Amino acid sequence: MQIHSHAEFDPSSNKPTEQGLQKVLQRLVQTMQRDALVRQTTNRLRESLRVDRVVLYYFYWQWHGQVTFEALSSEEFSILGSTGADECFNDEYAELYLAGRTKAIADIESEPITTCHRDFLRSLQVRANLVVPVLVPKGLWGLLVAHHCQETRSWTQSDIELMQSGAKTLATSPYILES
Repeated sequence: MQIHSHAEFDPSSNKPTEQGLQKVLQRLVQTMQRDALVRQTTNRLRESLRVDRVVLYYFYWQWHGQVTFEALSSEEFSILGSTGADECFNDEYAELYLAGRTKAIADIESEPITTCHRDFLRSLQVRANLVVPVLVPKGLWGLLVAHHCQETRSWTQSDIELMQSGAKTLATSPYILES
């Protein structure tokens, strides 16, 4: 018969449970830090660009996604949870954004875009938009989008660079890379 000292054998110890809880807690902290970074980035961009809305459209599966964060000038512009027009965003658009495409539309009414895309933007009260991809090593993580809802907007090079900088901040964050 082998006798174990209390230090070796403690029937009340739950090492696997404790390790599991540590992993859950660590994941929760990372998620909170990721969310704080996205919130801070979208708010800063909206204020700097002086637009009605900046959103993060997150891809959760093969070009399907939804607006998971938004910074608003007014609650009337909220589109949180919007899933987009899946029939409009296809492999062709995905490839363009995967290649780093930035799309600036000064006026959706005069821009040569598909009817599907124009109708979708109208349904969101968009008059002008600026879209920048958030690219991580795994691919297209999401789109950072600025919407001007009340009038047209000629996007400047500095507007585009500011959005690209915000997308890069997100794309290089360990909280996003690990999500």
